Amino acid sequence: MLDIIQIPVLNDNYIYLLHDPASKETAVVDPAIASPVLERLDAQGWTLNCIFNTHHHQDHVGGNLELKAQTGCRIIGAYQDRRRIPGIDETVIEGDWVKLGDVRLQVMETPGHTSGHIVYHAIEDGLLFCGDTLFAMGCGRLFEGTAEQMWNSLKSLRDLPDETKVYCAHEYTLNNGRFALTVEPGNPDLIQRVLNVEAMRKVNTPTLPSTIGLEKKTNPFFRADKPSLQTAFDREGESSLSVFTRLRAMKDKF
Repeated sequence: MLDIIQIPVLNDNYIYLLHDPASKETAVVDPAIASPVLERLDAQGWTLNCIFNTHHHQDHVGGNLELKAQTGCRIIGAYQDRRRIPGIDETVIEGDWVKLGDVRLQVMETPGHTSGHIVYHAIEDGLLFCGDTLFAMGCGRLFEGTAEQMWNSLKSLRDLPDETKVYCAHEYTLNNGRFALTVEPGNPDLIQRVLNVEAMRKVNTPTLPSTIGLEKKTNPFFRADKPSLQTAFDREGESSLSVFTRLRAMKDKF
């Protein structure tokens, strides 16, 4: 099993350090800035071997070049983003595998937030590093992709095993939960989850990782095709894509 260290940076970003104890190899997912990563590597006595980027936004790649200069690590990202990810060495597409020691992570293309967004799924370990495609009780804004692309991307993630741990890139959970309650106020799982999240954030405890199973119960963007949500949202009979599109537009203004 991988050792995972969650590093909070900037206002609400999370960087994830992944370490394979068997091989001693280490990767970092979406390093917004370099200095906290270098500090933690030094404290742990780990050597950085590679960077896994999910997309090209600055708050996910801002530390790439400094980390590469300091450690000689390789940078991995989407083929479609090969001209937008600083220092990229290796490009990947849907279905490719990346390795960290003996741990394999499968690449899934999840356009919507950006056109070239990818996620990394460690199938055997049950881990998902999903960047800005999926958030706890939320999903990413549609900056480059379409609502249809994002809905299809979310459905592909929803199909993963319920026990899969979800490592999102931002601490947006409380705001997302409060929005979700405006959509489905009678959902008992959602009500309890928001209460739990409020308690966690009062003491500055991270709300991540989540799980796919928990998102299926409480994330309105996962639930756009569920009759209970459509009824609560007064959108019975609409297509799931139409419901999702309305939800995303509402969240943009929340």
